[in-house]
Amino acid sequence: MTDRQDQFLGEELQPAENDPATALFQLIPCPLEKTVSYGSGTAAGPAAILAASHQLERSTDGMQACTAGIFTQPPIACSGPIEQVLAELQTHSHALAANGHLPVILGGEHALSWAAVRGIREALPGRLGVVQIDAHADLRKAYQGQPHSHASVMQLLAEEGVPICQIGVRALSAEEEQARQHYGIIAHDGPQLVRGQISRITLPEDFPEQIYISFDLDGLDPSVLPATGTPVPGGLSYYQALDLVASALQGRVCAGLDVVELAPSPAHPSSDFCAAQICYHLMGLALASRS
Repeated sequence: MTDRQDQFLGEELQPAENDPATALFQLIPCPLEKTVSYGSGTAAGPAAILAASHQLERSTDGMQACTAGIFTQPPIACSGPIEQVLAELQTHSHALAANGHLPVILGGEHALSWAAVRGIREALPGRLGVVQIDAHADLRKAYQGQPHSHASVMQLLAEEGVPICQIGVRALSAEEEQARQHYGIIAHDGPQLVRGQISRITLPEDFPEQIYISFDLDGLDPSVLPATGTPVPGGLSYYQALDLVASALQGRVCAGLDVVELAPSPAHPSSDFCAAQICYHLMGLALASRS
Protein backbone atom coordinates (compact mmCIF):
# COMPACT_ATOMS: atom_id res chain seq x y z
CA MET A 1 0.00 0.00 0.00
CA THR A 2 1.28 3.47 -0.86
CA ASP A 3 2.50 5.51 2.10
CA ARG A 4 0.54 8.77 2.20
CA GLN A 5 1.63 10.10 5.58
CA ASP A 6 2.44 13.48 4.01
CA GLN A 7 -1.03 13.70 2.45
CA PHE A 8 -4.16 15.11 4.08
CA LEU A 9 -6.54 12.20 4.82
CA GLY A 10 -3.72 9.77 4.06
CA GLU A 11 -4.75 6.20 3.28
CA GLU A 12 -8.44 7.11 3.13
CA LEU A 13 -7.78 8.52 -0.34
CA GLN A 14 -8.06 6.33 -3.41
CA PRO A 15 -5.18 6.75 -5.90
CA ALA A 16 -7.43 8.67 -8.31
CA GLU A 17 -8.42 11.01 -5.47
CA ASN A 18 -4.77 11.84 -4.72
CA ASP A 19 -3.67 12.84 -8.21
CA PRO A 20 -1.96 16.26 -8.26
CA ALA A 21 -3.08 16.88 -11.84
CA THR A 22 -6.79 16.38 -11.22
CA ALA A 23 -7.42 16.98 -7.51
CA LEU A 24 -9.66 20.01 -6.95
CA PHE A 25 -8.31 20.65 -3.46
CA GLN A 26 -4.61 21.49 -3.39
CA LEU A 27 -3.35 21.86 0.16
CA ILE A 28 -0.37 24.12 0.80
CA PRO A 29 1.22 23.71 4.23
CA CYS A 30 2.72 27.05 5.29
CA PRO A 31 4.38 26.77 8.73
CA LEU A 32 4.76 30.52 9.09
CA GLU A 33 5.69 31.87 12.52
CA LYS A 34 7.29 35.30 12.23
CA THR A 35 5.06 37.83 14.01
CA VAL A 36 3.26 35.92 16.78
CA SER A 37 2.69 38.24 19.71
CA TYR A 38 1.44 36.07 22.59
CA GLY A 39 1.60 32.28 22.47
CA SER A 40 3.94 30.56 20.04
CA GLY A 41 3.82 27.31 18.08
CA THR A 42 2.12 28.06 14.76
CA ALA A 43 5.11 26.69 12.85
CA ALA A 44 4.02 23.22 13.99
CA GLY A 45 0.40 23.76 12.94
CA PRO A 46 0.41 22.33 9.38
CA ALA A 47 2.20 19.12 10.36
CA ALA A 48 -0.19 18.60 13.28
CA ILE A 49 -3.23 19.08 11.05
CA LEU A 50 -1.88 16.62 8.48
CA ALA A 51 -1.09 14.03 11.14
CA ALA A 52 -4.54 14.36 12.73
CA SER A 53 -6.26 14.16 9.33
CA HIS A 54 -5.27 10.50 9.07
CA GLN A 55 -7.84 9.78 11.78
CA LEU A 56 -10.72 11.47 9.90
CA GLU A 57 -13.50 9.60 8.17
CA ARG A 58 -14.17 10.14 4.46
CA SER A 59 -17.59 11.59 5.25
CA THR A 60 -18.31 14.60 7.45
CA ASP A 61 -21.85 15.83 7.98
CA GLY A 62 -22.91 13.91 4.86
CA MET A 63 -20.22 15.50 2.66
CA GLN A 64 -17.29 13.69 1.01
CA ALA A 65 -14.94 16.36 -0.29
CA CYS A 66 -12.34 13.70 -1.09
CA THR A 67 -14.36 12.56 -4.10
CA ALA A 68 -13.24 15.77 -5.85
CA GLY A 69 -9.60 14.94 -5.10
CA ILE A 70 -7.19 16.16 -2.43
CA PHE A 71 -3.48 16.58 -2.96
CA THR A 72 -1.07 18.00 -0.41
CA GLN A 73 1.78 20.04 -1.86
CA PRO A 74 5.25 20.22 -0.27
CA PRO A 75 5.41 22.82 2.54
CA ILE A 76 6.36 26.42 1.81
CA ALA A 77 9.86 27.12 3.12
CA CYS A 78 9.50 29.66 5.93
CA SER A 79 13.09 30.15 7.07
CA GLY A 80 13.64 33.36 5.08
CA PRO A 81 12.21 36.86 5.60
CA ILE A 82 8.44 37.05 5.84
CA GLU A 83 8.23 39.02 2.58
CA GLN A 84 9.98 36.17 0.76
CA VAL A 85 7.66 33.56 2.30
CA LEU A 86 4.56 35.55 1.35
CA ALA A 87 5.80 36.06 -2.21
CA GLU A 88 6.28 32.32 -2.65
CA LEU A 89 2.84 31.56 -1.25
CA GLN A 90 1.25 34.17 -3.51
CA THR A 91 2.93 32.68 -6.59
CA HIS A 92 1.94 29.15 -5.62
CA SER A 93 -1.69 30.09 -4.89
CA HIS A 94 -1.92 31.98 -8.17
CA ALA A 95 -0.64 29.04 -10.22
CA LEU A 96 -3.03 26.56 -8.61
CA ALA A 97 -6.10 28.80 -8.96
CA ALA A 98 -5.20 29.66 -12.57
CA ASN A 99 -5.18 25.93 -13.35
CA GLY A 100 -8.65 25.36 -11.94
CA HIS A 101 -7.67 24.08 -8.50
CA LEU A 102 -8.91 25.34 -5.14
CA PRO A 103 -6.00 26.31 -2.86
CA VAL A 104 -6.33 25.29 0.80
CA ILE A 105 -3.61 26.80 2.97
CA LEU A 106 -2.69 25.18 6.28
CA GLY A 107 -1.16 27.64 8.72
CA GLY A 108 0.86 28.88 10.27
CA GLU A 109 0.05 32.36 11.46
CA HIS A 110 -2.70 34.51 9.96
CA ALA A 111 -0.32 36.83 8.11
CA LEU A 112 -0.24 34.28 5.28
CA SER A 113 -3.82 35.02 4.19
CA TRP A 114 -2.78 38.25 2.48
CA ALA A 115 -0.54 36.38 0.05
CA ALA A 116 -3.03 33.61 -0.68
CA VAL A 117 -5.88 36.04 -1.36
CA ARG A 118 -3.67 38.14 -3.63
CA GLY A 119 -2.60 35.12 -5.65
CA ILE A 120 -6.13 33.82 -6.14
CA ARG A 121 -7.50 37.30 -6.90
CA GLU A 122 -4.97 37.79 -9.68
CA ALA A 123 -5.69 34.35 -11.16
CA LEU A 124 -9.48 34.55 -11.38
CA PRO A 125 -11.80 36.83 -13.32
CA GLY A 126 -14.32 38.80 -11.31
CA ARG A 127 -14.25 40.04 -7.73
CA LEU A 128 -13.20 38.07 -4.66
CA GLY A 129 -14.48 38.68 -1.14
CA VAL A 130 -13.17 37.39 2.19
CA VAL A 131 -15.27 35.74 4.88
CA GLN A 132 -13.17 35.78 8.06
CA ILE A 133 -13.82 33.68 11.17
CA ASP A 134 -11.73 35.23 13.95
CA ALA A 135 -11.59 36.47 17.52
CA HIS A 136 -9.72 39.55 16.27
CA ALA A 137 -10.36 42.06 13.51
CA ASP A 138 -6.71 42.07 12.33
CA LEU A 139 -7.10 45.66 11.11
CA ARG A 140 -4.09 47.35 12.69
CA LYS A 141 -1.90 49.46 10.40
CA ALA A 142 1.08 47.58 11.77
CA TYR A 143 1.73 45.65 14.95
CA GLN A 144 5.04 45.75 16.81
CA GLY A 145 6.47 47.58 13.80
CA GLN A 146 5.55 44.89 11.26
CA PRO A 147 2.99 45.79 8.52
CA HIS A 148 2.73 42.09 7.59
CA SER A 149 1.78 41.11 11.12
CA HIS A 150 -0.95 38.58 11.81
CA ALA A 151 -2.74 41.54 13.43
CA SER A 152 -2.62 43.56 10.19
CA VAL A 153 -3.56 41.02 7.54
CA MET A 154 -7.12 42.27 6.96
CA GLN A 155 -5.95 45.89 6.99
CA LEU A 156 -3.66 45.10 4.05
CA LEU A 157 -6.47 43.42 2.12
CA ALA A 158 -8.96 46.20 2.89
CA GLU A 159 -6.46 48.77 1.60
CA GLU A 160 -6.41 46.86 -1.68
CA GLY A 161 -10.19 47.04 -1.99
CA VAL A 162 -11.05 43.49 -0.96
CA PRO A 163 -14.57 43.28 0.54
CA ILE A 164 -14.47 41.60 3.96
CA CYS A 165 -17.10 40.05 6.24
CA GLN A 166 -15.89 39.37 9.79
CA ILE A 167 -17.56 36.71 11.94
CA GLY A 168 -16.97 36.09 15.64
CA VAL A 169 -14.73 39.06 16.52
CA ARG A 170 -14.66 39.90 20.23
CA ALA A 171 -11.31 41.65 20.70
CA LEU A 172 -11.25 44.99 18.91
CA SER A 173 -9.14 48.15 19.27
CA ALA A 174 -10.34 51.72 18.65
CA GLU A 175 -8.07 51.84 15.58
CA GLU A 176 -9.77 48.76 14.18
CA GLU A 177 -13.26 50.12 14.84
CA GLN A 178 -12.33 53.17 12.77
CA ALA A 179 -10.91 50.96 10.02
CA ARG A 180 -14.16 49.02 9.86
CA GLN A 181 -16.09 52.21 9.28
CA HIS A 182 -13.56 53.53 6.76
CA TYR A 183 -13.49 50.39 4.62
CA GLY A 184 -17.13 49.39 5.02
CA ILE A 185 -16.30 46.04 6.56
CA ILE A 186 -19.27 43.85 7.43
CA ALA A 187 -19.19 42.65 11.04
CA HIS A 188 -21.12 39.92 12.86
CA ASP A 189 -19.34 39.99 16.19
CA GLY A 190 -18.99 37.27 18.79
CA PRO A 191 -21.10 38.75 21.59
CA GLN A 192 -24.08 39.22 19.25
CA LEU A 193 -23.74 35.75 17.70
CA VAL A 194 -23.06 33.80 20.89
CA ARG A 195 -25.58 35.54 23.14
CA GLY A 196 -28.21 35.39 20.42
CA GLN A 197 -27.38 31.79 19.48
CA ILE A 198 -27.19 32.94 15.86
CA SER A 199 -25.90 30.41 13.33
CA ARG A 200 -26.84 32.07 10.07
CA ILE A 201 -26.00 35.33 8.32
CA THR A 202 -26.88 36.80 4.94
CA LEU A 203 -24.29 38.69 2.91
CA PRO A 204 -25.37 41.80 0.99
CA GLU A 205 -26.33 41.24 -2.63
CA ASP A 206 -23.38 43.31 -3.83
CA PHE A 207 -20.84 41.18 -1.95
CA PRO A 208 -18.64 39.27 -4.44
CA GLU A 209 -19.86 35.94 -5.75
CA GLN A 210 -16.43 34.37 -5.27
CA ILE A 211 -15.47 33.83 -1.64
CA TYR A 212 -12.20 33.14 0.16
CA ILE A 213 -12.74 31.65 3.63
CA SER A 214 -10.13 32.59 6.21
CA PHE A 215 -10.70 30.50 9.34
CA ASP A 216 -8.60 31.65 12.28
CA LEU A 217 -9.05 28.91 14.86
CA ASP A 218 -9.17 31.41 17.73
CA GLY A 219 -12.61 32.34 16.39
CA LEU A 220 -13.76 29.24 18.26
CA ASP A 221 -14.25 29.37 22.00
CA PRO A 222 -11.18 28.10 23.91
CA SER A 223 -13.37 25.38 25.41
CA VAL A 224 -13.65 23.96 21.88
CA LEU A 225 -10.08 24.58 20.70
CA PRO A 226 -7.62 25.82 23.34
CA ALA A 227 -4.38 25.26 21.39
CA THR A 228 -4.06 28.62 19.68
CA GLY A 229 -1.70 31.51 20.32
CA THR A 230 -4.33 34.10 21.25
CA PRO A 231 -7.36 32.41 22.85
CA VAL A 232 -10.24 34.74 23.71
CA PRO A 233 -13.27 33.71 25.82
CA GLY A 234 -16.79 34.06 24.50
CA GLY A 235 -16.13 32.43 21.14
CA LEU A 236 -18.13 30.44 18.64
CA SER A 237 -19.07 26.81 19.11
CA TYR A 238 -17.96 24.19 16.58
CA TYR A 239 -21.21 23.76 14.66
CA GLN A 240 -22.15 27.42 15.02
CA ALA A 241 -18.95 28.50 13.27
CA LEU A 242 -19.37 26.02 10.44
CA ASP A 243 -23.05 26.86 9.98
CA LEU A 244 -22.20 30.55 9.78
CA VAL A 245 -19.69 29.84 7.01
CA ALA A 246 -22.22 27.66 5.20
CA SER A 247 -24.80 30.45 5.31
CA ALA A 248 -22.29 32.98 3.98
CA LEU A 249 -21.62 30.69 1.02
CA GLN A 250 -25.27 30.41 0.03
CA GLY A 251 -25.57 31.48 -3.61
CA ARG A 252 -21.80 31.99 -3.84
CA VAL A 253 -18.73 29.98 -4.79
CA CYS A 254 -15.70 29.23 -2.63
CA ALA A 255 -12.48 29.95 -4.53
CA GLY A 256 -10.00 29.22 -1.74
CA LEU A 257 -9.61 28.88 2.00
CA ASP A 258 -7.19 28.73 4.87
CA VAL A 259 -7.14 27.31 8.41
CA VAL A 260 -4.64 29.20 10.56
CA GLU A 261 -3.28 29.82 14.05
CA LEU A 262 -3.18 26.27 15.42
CA ALA A 263 -0.41 26.17 18.04
CA PRO A 264 -0.23 22.45 18.92
CA SER A 265 0.16 21.56 22.57
CA PRO A 266 0.70 18.13 24.20
CA ALA A 267 -1.84 19.23 26.81
CA HIS A 268 -4.56 19.68 24.17
CA PRO A 269 -4.20 16.99 21.47
CA SER A 270 -7.89 17.25 20.60
CA SER A 271 -7.22 20.69 19.10
CA ASP A 272 -5.20 19.12 16.26
CA PHE A 273 -8.06 16.81 15.36
CA CYS A 274 -10.59 19.64 15.65
CA ALA A 275 -8.52 21.77 13.24
CA ALA A 276 -8.25 18.91 10.75
CA GLN A 277 -11.98 18.22 10.96
CA ILE A 278 -12.77 21.90 10.38
CA CYS A 279 -10.48 21.98 7.36
CA TYR A 280 -12.15 18.93 5.84
CA HIS A 281 -15.63 20.26 6.62
CA LEU A 282 -14.78 23.54 4.91
CA MET A 283 -13.66 21.59 1.84
CA GLY A 284 -17.04 19.90 1.85
CA LEU A 285 -18.81 23.25 1.96
CA ALA A 286 -16.54 24.54 -0.82
CA LEU A 287 -17.37 21.56 -3.02
CA ALA A 288 -21.11 22.00 -2.37
CA SER A 289 -20.85 25.67 -3.35
CA ARG A 290 -19.46 24.72 -6.75
CA SER A 291 -22.15 22.18 -7.65
